[in-house]
Amino acid sequence: MPDATALVAALRGEMVARLATANRELTFDPALGAPNIWLVVGVNGAGKTTSIGKIAAQQIAAGRSVLMAAGDTFRAAAGEQLEEWSRRTGAAIVRGAEGADPSSVVFDGVQSAAARGTDLVLADTAGRLQTNTNLMDELRKVRRVAEKAAGSVTEVLLVIDATTGQNGLVQARQFAEATQVTGVVLTKLDGSAKGGIVFAIETELGIPIKLVGLGETVGDLAPFDAREFVDALFDD
Repeated sequence: MPDATALVAALRGEMVARLATANRELTFDPALGAPNIWLVVGVNGAGKTTSIGKIAAQQIAAGRSVLMAAGDTFRAAAGEQLEEWSRRTGAAIVRGAEGADPSSVVFDGVQSAAARGTDLVLADTAGRLQTNTNLMDELRKVRRVAEKAAGSVTEVLLVIDATTGQNGLVQARQFAEATQVTGVVLTKLDGSAKGGIVFAIETELGIPIKLVGLGETVGDLAPFDAREFVDALFDD
């Protein structure tokens, strides 16, 4: 009969194997001849705008030019927060007035990026609406309008707070149906946050975890590593 150590090792191996087949690369197509557009979606409070800033810093460090489109026009100070990240990272930014149509801001951002020859547009989107418009309908519209501009959507990144548990899976399902999510950014995975949400999202919905937030600084957004993740679950 196998001992406990062997059983734990086998369990670790099985968990890593279940997460090993996903494609976790961020999709950027240099052959487009137009800006790549990465839409960033998620509920308010999950860390969406902060994640955009961190992604911008990484992409600029990789040699790409970046423009941020401040499409979350309904949340107070969202534009100011993104503008601060623009100053920190050196990314360009396009903003609209508070309460403006998010789709129009994203469209203007993509058009501006195309005119400047910018490689990548990172588009913030609403996480809650203060109108009678349904959030998912609004996000579908943002995607449609973004595709009509002079660029192509190559990623739709859903930002989820790792501490929300089962509610995070519900969010992932809803956003995936509305916006064709291509990957998840899982924030607040530091400390005692449990990882069941990772397996639920990947095995039930087939959406890869692409990035994980491990802290507050600009360098605390890292590619998801299945083996490191499983080791951390057992080492807690």
